[in-house]
Amino acid sequence: MNIDIPEGKDPIGYAWGEMVPGIGPAASAFAMSVYTHTTLGLREFEAARLRIAQINGCVFCLDWRTERDGRKVEDGFADAVTDWRTTDAFDDRTRLAAEYAERYALDHHGLDDEFWSRMTACYSQLEIVELSMCLGSWLAFGRLNHVLGLDTMCLIPRPR
Repeated sequence: MNIDIPEGKDPIGYAWGEMVPGIGPAASAFAMSVYTHTTLGLREFEAARLRIAQINGCVFCLDWRTERDGRKVEDGFADAVTDWRTTDAFDDRTRLAAEYAERYALDHHGLDDEFWSRMTACYSQLEIVELSMCLGSWLAFGRLNHVLGLDTMCLIPRPR
């Protein structure tokens, strides 16, 4: 870990709550809201989330699989996310979600008219805004946890 956590303290609770009580709980609420309030389909949600996790290198995020109504993405889905350009496991929406995640994280200045034409052909404006907010949350907080060395300690509570 790259920050000091007092003995006996939960690293996540301490870093996200006690160390920065004016910021951490609000950040945590935002991070959880992308799971509890999303309208995106599970496959596109997970394709985007996993691509950000792969880019961030967040250990916990790479191992996490979002569950909805007792369902998770299939085994091998993370490998398909890695190969989002060529996999035959994705429909257009899922492939675009992975592409958007990668470009959002690595080349947001390169999101050109051709890309937006493809996005708006598959996603509504509401879905694009929602996906963008999800990407921002995963990018920021997965990277924060990884950089601080908290990602091996992270536990995301299950949405109710």
